[in-house]
Amino acid sequence: MELSADFFALFELPRAFRLNLSELDSRYRDVQAQVHPDRFANGTDAERRLSMQWATRANEAYLTLKKPLERAKYLLELAGHDLQAESNTAMPADFLMEQMEWREAVMDARKGGDHHELEHLHNRLRSDINSRYDDVGEMLDVAKDYAAATDRVRRLMFLEKLLYEIDDALASLED
Repeated sequence: MELSADFFALFELPRAFRLNLSELDSRYRDVQAQVHPDRFANGTDAERRLSMQWATRANEAYLTLKKPLERAKYLLELAGHDLQAESNTAMPADFLMEQMEWREAVMDARKGGDHHELEHLHNRLRSDINSRYDDVGEMLDVAKDYAAATDRVRRLMFLEKLLYEIDDALASLED
């Protein structure tokens, strides 16, 4: 293993959006078993330091590949496509209108304490997000259309944030 290897190579997985997550979990446990700092407690300072670097790298790789949004962003980065998430916030008008409608519905349900409606919004949005991830998988793994995937991933960043806001609203009603 090489510390500079990309996250997929670290776990000996294909560089693809569609991953077998149980295989990722298994490979992660295998790597951690090899590099965990506890195994090097009696080692030299250099061995302990290297073990810590490896364990940190494995954790970072695992957390990135486990989450679909982070995995897509990482694949785009590897392909040389910058999301420009901070500098390019332009979105199509229809997408922005849809976002406003979603946010209004969430705000209304939150104000009204409507737990059922928030759950309904959560389920609808989760379904929409999953469908969009299927599309991103097709664009990244099959079509290799990184420009289109970049646009879709930027949209997914908005949608994931909205899903978090719905979950936050649900949690606030449970307190």
